[in-house]
Amino acid sequence: MNALSIPQPARLRLNWASLGPLAALVLACAFFSTQSDRFLHLQNFALILQQVMVVGTMAIGQTLIILTAGIDLSCGAIMALSNVVIAKLAVTLGWNPYLAVLAGVALAAGMGLANGLLVTKARLPSFIVTLGTLNIAFAATQIYSGAQTITGLPGPITALGNPLMVAGAPVLWGSLIMLALYLLAWLALRETAPGRHVYAVGNSPEAARLSGISVHRVLLGVYTTAGALYGIAALLSLARTGVGDPQAGQVDNLAAITAVVLGGTSLFGGRGPILGTLVGALIVGVFRNGLTLMGVESVYQMLITGILVLLAVATDQIVHRNG
Repeated sequence: MNALSIPQPARLRLNWASLGPLAALVLACAFFSTQSDRFLHLQNFALILQQVMVVGTMAIGQTLIILTAGIDLSCGAIMALSNVVIAKLAVTLGWNPYLAVLAGVALAAGMGLANGLLVTKARLPSFIVTLGTLNIAFAATQIYSGAQTITGLPGPITALGNPLMVAGAPVLWGSLIMLALYLLAWLALRETAPGRHVYAVGNSPEAARLSGISVHRVLLGVYTTAGALYGIAALLSLARTGVGDPQAGQVDNLAAITAVVLGGTSLFGGRGPILGTLVGALIVGVFRNGLTLMGVESVYQMLITGILVLLAVATDQIVHRNG
């Protein structure tokens, strides 16, 4: 078996399984449009994009890890740590804003690399590794920030929170950055050898190794890239809220996993469209937005989101058993 004979799931033609998340999104939009006159307004869709841009960016990294049959529970905590590091360096220590952003993203990438090293070198399960990293990053965030919100961010850090008017709707630059990152990830997974290697490792690490792929190198690259994406998500969070928030990201790890699962990526690895994750993030955003417009309390929104996740996982199990 050689590298050229590895299946390339990203190139497979669309089927009903891959169209499922998109159909769910369309049906959700159709339903909520009948419940609220405001739902179909372009301003409301711009708001949905704004609400999902942080979790949506984190979900790209989460998708890469789940494609390799891993999982990352630490993504929200790493994002929060990067968030306060960027803010504190720029505001308290007076660093150049661009250097502060670079340092925060580098820290997040370094923590992703640490996760990858523990998974590959120590051969620890990703669930356990990232559970530990979650607690470490959370504690570090509280200690470094003194559990205090950081205000007075300089303009370059909040610039991506500025709107661009599109057909009369204010679309944040950060939302466009998120969409550009999805396009870049889609091209990388579809058109490059490293991208195809991610699918190969998720399908069968041993078969990938026998075909000449360095499984450890792929995993290290995936976890490091995911960490860098969490750092970019931290910048988007700063741009959207205008403050460094040590409480940010506490449930974003679950939200990111939800987006990946709803988007059709298999928890068993090796199968799933990256653009499906974007659709999954939008499904969560549409449900929360639509239910809010209907006056449904947030606790019931969480209940409905949980039911959606269980349905998506059950479908994945059925597909896996029959595949």
